[in-house]
Amino acid sequence: MEPSGAASSELTKSTTGPSMATGPSSEDQTLWRGTDDEIAILMERNLLPETKVKALCNKAREILAQEENVMQVRAPVTLCGDIHGQFSDLMELFEIGGKAPDTNYLFLGDYVDRGLFSVECITLLLALKVKWPDRITLLRGNHESRQITQVYGFYDECMRKYGNASVWKIFTDLFDYLPIAAMVEGQMLCCHGGLSPFVDSVDDINRIERLVEVPSNGPLCDLVWSDPQEWAKGWGSSPRGTGHTFGEDVSEEFLHHNGIENLTRAHQMVMEGYHWTHQNKVLTVFSAPNYCYRCGNRACIMEVDEHYRRTFLQFDRAPKRGEPYSTKSALEYFA
Repeated sequence: MEPSGAASSELTKSTTGPSMATGPSSEDQTLWRGTDDEIAILMERNLLPETKVKALCNKAREILAQEENVMQVRAPVTLCGDIHGQFSDLMELFEIGGKAPDTNYLFLGDYVDRGLFSVECITLLLALKVKWPDRITLLRGNHESRQITQVYGFYDECMRKYGNASVWKIFTDLFDYLPIAAMVEGQMLCCHGGLSPFVDSVDDINRIERLVEVPSNGPLCDLVWSDPQEWAKGWGSSPRGTGHTFGEDVSEEFLHHNGIENLTRAHQMVMEGYHWTHQNKVLTVFSAPNYCYRCGNRACIMEVDEHYRRTFLQFDRAPKRGEPYSTKSALEYFA
């Protein structure tokens, strides 16, 4: 991976670990002001001191606590799938999709685990959310949980970069507040995983108690864990060991019953970055190219304009420092 960017005057580089953003006074160490300089520091892949992480998460919690389980999102908006701690690829995503607040973003979850820079990714995304709460929507994925992050890397990364589990606890406590789903222009339901046999309507999603750890079963579990099944019908047991699989008949019935055009979700690595199934009623978007630094897949983000036209922007892994940005390709889909 490429080294972190040049330090600003407020940075102190560590010779034994990642760079840590510092401030000139103890007050600055305990406050998150959301200034352009603070955002710029995070864009250079620098860590915040633990006290500022706590302050940032406190502000984010205040905002998220006011949001519904199902967020109403207006177009134009750009939808993004899994990020998984791949910071350079997140920067590539912003290079292609546009910087906030010029672009409205809807992220479908899984910001942490697997990649090497989960702390930096989630810190930056939360900072953008706090600075522009109406421009950035962050949904919960199955990896935004205490149990999963202790297995797939985020816990160990926090321990390695901060020397204790406090930052991990601060982040995972905040994850409970992330919304579960979003509705784009009343036509597209978005979540991380998929449908649930316990959820018949969008109103059912709004009635879920979300301020909890993701359980091992039930509607919240399914919405972040379930997957569409290409050929099977009905509900099935997920090979992941939790959640369900659901067939075309299930998605057709749910969408028709709720007057929704399609379901857009993330959760599954697909080689071209996006994949339609269930007769173009269910869409998977995946935004971590060369997943786990070895899968060789492309990534994709989807732009939805004010006329509900959708454009898919595919991209490859972020170029190494000094290489030109030449990885974007656009495919316009039907309105």
